[in-house]
Amino acid sequence: MGREAQCVCEWNGVAARVKALLEPPELILRGEIKRRVPFSAMKQIAVLGARLRFRVEGEAVSLELGEALAGRWAQALLKPPPTLAQKLGIAPGCAVRIFGSIDDEALKIAFQDARKETRGAPKGKIDVIVARVNTAAQIREAWRKAAAQVENGAALWMVYPKGRGHAIIEADVRDAGLAAGFVDVKVAAVSAALTGLKFVRRQNLKPK
Repeated sequence: MGREAQCVCEWNGVAARVKALLEPPELILRGEIKRRVPFSAMKQIAVLGARLRFRVEGEAVSLELGEALAGRWAQALLKPPPTLAQKLGIAPGCAVRIFGSIDDEALKIAFQDARKETRGAPKGKIDVIVARVNTAAQIREAWRKAAAQVENGAALWMVYPKGRGHAIIEADVRDAGLAAGFVDVKVAAVSAALTGLKFVRRQNLKPK
């Protein structure tokens, strides 16, 4: 789930100890400097010796990570991020089913991409199910509708609000899946407001 390092950050000439985390789509700095920097705001990304260097809104920033880690972080930052459709496993030719209201712009764009990519999918076969839920009742209803298809090999993404102050949290989503007889295998950021938890039947799990 991302990368993290304890390091020295120099931000516009001021050096401080930080914990740096690469959590796409942003770099998070905690400690003496606290920032959340979207990857899209990071310009002129480069490695100089042990330092990862970049600019944010015209300000020079460096992280002293060591040569190997600085190189890996630069590579990750420069790599084009996957689309949401790709993160959800929506590949060309697969069939997608949607439960609930698509009330988030990132999801709308993902499903526009999905419609282009999934033309020609076999009728009757479902590969990916996305359930947009806000309450425990909606989770139960999604499982009622989806359980048979997940048992037959489909992947189910439960997409729900992130953060505090909502009717459900990650534990509620996970516990409902386990109670239905399935297991969560992946979490993904959907948007600034939503996160997703992926469920499959246990037979789909790869040996560790």
